Amino acid sequence: MWLPILGIIIGIVLGLVLPLQIPTNYASYMSIAVLAALDSVFGGIRASLEDNFQTDIFISGFFGNAFLAAGLAYIGDRLDVPIYLAAIFAFGIRLFQNFAALRRHFLIFLRKKFGNNLEK
Repeated sequence: MWLPILGIIIGIVLGLVLPLQIPTNYASYMSIAVLAALDSVFGGIRASLEDNFQTDIFISGFFGNAFLAAGLAYIGDRLDVPIYLAAIFAFGIRLFQNFAALRRHFLIFLRKKFGNNLEK
C-alpha cells in the first residue's frame, strides 16, 4: 500500500524541487498523462487495500496508461479531432470510482475501529 503513496510524495517533491518547465505546447499532453498516472496510483492503492496489488501490473499500467493517453492527445491534435476527450472521460471516471472505493474502505475501517457511532 505504501509504494503508490511513496511514489506520489516523491513525485511532488521532485516536481517542486527540480527546475523543469514543460513548454505550453505540451501542456495538454502532460495533463492527460498525469490524469492517467493518477488513475493508476489510485487503482494501485485500491488494489493494495484489497490485498490484490501486483507491482508489475501497477508499473505497466502506470506508464502504459500515461503514454497511451498522451499518444491519443497527440494523434487527436494531428488529426484535428479532440480524441483526448475519450482519455479524460475514461480516466476521470475510473479515478472517481477508485476514490469512491478508497473512501468506502476507509469508512468501513473507521466503523470497525470506533463502532457505529460514525453514522450519527
